[in-house]
Amino acid sequence: MINVSLLKKICVTPGAPGYEQKIRELVIKEVTPLVDEVSIDNMGNVIAVKKGTSDKRVMVAAHIDEIGFMVTHINDKGFIRFDTLGGFDPKTLTSQRVIIHGKKDIIGVMGCKPVHLMKPEERGKPLPISEYFIDTGISKKELDKIIDIGNPITRERGLIEMGDCVNSKSLDNRASVYILLETLKRLKNKKIPYDLYAAFTVQEEVGLRGAISSAHHIDPDFGFALDVTIAFDVPGAQAHERVTMLGEGAAIKIKDGSLISDYRMVEYMKKMAKKSKIKWQPEILPAGGTDAGGIQKYGKKGAITGAISIPTRYIHQTIEMAHKEDIASCIDLLSSCITNLDKYDWSFK
Repeated sequence: MINVSLLKKICVTPGAPGYEQKIRELVIKEVTPLVDEVSIDNMGNVIAVKKGTSDKRVMVAAHIDEIGFMVTHINDKGFIRFDTLGGFDPKTLTSQRVIIHGKKDIIGVMGCKPVHLMKPEERGKPLPISEYFIDTGISKKELDKIIDIGNPITRERGLIEMGDCVNSKSLDNRASVYILLETLKRLKNKKIPYDLYAAFTVQEEVGLRGAISSAHHIDPDFGFALDVTIAFDVPGAQAHERVTMLGEGAAIKIKDGSLISDYRMVEYMKKMAKKSKIKWQPEILPAGGTDAGGIQKYGKKGAITGAISIPTRYIHQTIEMAHKEDIASCIDLLSSCITNLDKYDWSFK
């Protein structure tokens, strides 16, 4: 159904915001045979272009960065303090392995004050990020030869299959990188109506920065973002809190914290899903944003913009979980949307 080995390779390749070198190299290797042109802009966004039969432009964005950390201090005992790159839930960090990317990669484990030593009023409360440190088991003298202040840190966690699902760090947003690559494979030998700009963007987790930059110089007529979304379909969740559910298909975004999807694009996606018999579900995300917000606002003439989302449990935690059939449905929906754009009435009505 999906190429799990490729998805695994994409998920485990590091790329904290601003330090996307390795994942960018992988994307360039995978995408180059599939398109007509590949370029890298000054921010590090990878822009892969497949020519269409007319001169309108379609931008599809999938960010390649993952939430991570940055080294801020190494104390006399070799314990590392850090700052965050993107949003984290601190309670998920205790005793988790990480990789510090210095002159060579070093494995560390996140630690904090043991529960046995906490005061009664401290127990049961999540500690702030400032209370955590990283222990590598290496002395400061040796670390100073390898690690510099400012080095990026990523999580150490592989991808496994669990039933009908995949479970890994950084499905946000490597699942979307995979979906965009697989869509380009599907379209490789097909004619498409408009020039397709597949933008593998950087620094989304710290403010949609790559999407803003690339949307400005691509200046698309149509925009799609690919990203994960909340699936709060677990015990204790009320129906109105779920946002999406695993196994119920690709999510068509109606609204999130960064945009109100163009109503024409929402209706178009629904029609394409129905026409191609693709399983889908609506998504309204109360907070949080995606590259769609950057695409919609920062093209010079604006863009008719929407987003396809992958329902995902445990977003921004140690691991994330998505359903393989939902990932496949997102590939189907994106492919259908790209190939039929010229057949829809985009006028305001």
